[in-house]
Amino acid sequence: MAKTATIEPVYRISQLARLHGLSRSTLLYYDRIGLLRPSQRSRANYRVYSAADRRRLAQICRYRSAGLSLQEIKSILTTPRHKTVQALERRLEALNREIRALRTQQQVIVDLLKDRSLLAGTRVLDKARWVAVLRGAGLDDAAMGQWHVAFEHMSPEAHQDFLESLGLSAPEISEIRSWSAEKIF
Repeated sequence: MAKTATIEPVYRISQLARLHGLSRSTLLYYDRIGLLRPSQRSRANYRVYSAADRRRLAQICRYRSAGLSLQEIKSILTTPRHKTVQALERRLEALNREIRALRTQQQVIVDLLKDRSLLAGTRVLDKARWVAVLRGAGLDDAAMGQWHVAFEHMSPEAHQDFLESLGLSAPEISEIRSWSAEKIF
């Protein structure tokens, strides 16, 4: 039985750009900086992209949607896997810092406007509203304490972020986390 050769699809620059929701000029720029070069040229010297090029562009788009710079992406695509993990971990840490800063800005704006009711229009819960939610769910003080203990033991960094998001002061956060860490889970 004869083997049938599979024909790999090829893409013109406009086709590939359209498939990924990009402009033609974006792909030209990616070519110019060496991020995505076409695998071949047509007889008329047009760029021709292969299925492998399309997969690479999909990776580039995915990393861009994670907020990585083109330089970081170029580095990731040419380095070992552990470097990719490190770059993504750095980006995640940066996002956590940005989120904390944005939450702080929300709190400052609400404080400047001197209207705590404005928090209702945000996705932020302050301490009073969070305690009300827990009480509404039937938790008493002991159960809320146990909740903090479980949170601290399971994910200390997320517990810190959560407490910061409530607008608690650094000393109050430190006290809650210290108390929670000392308790047996």
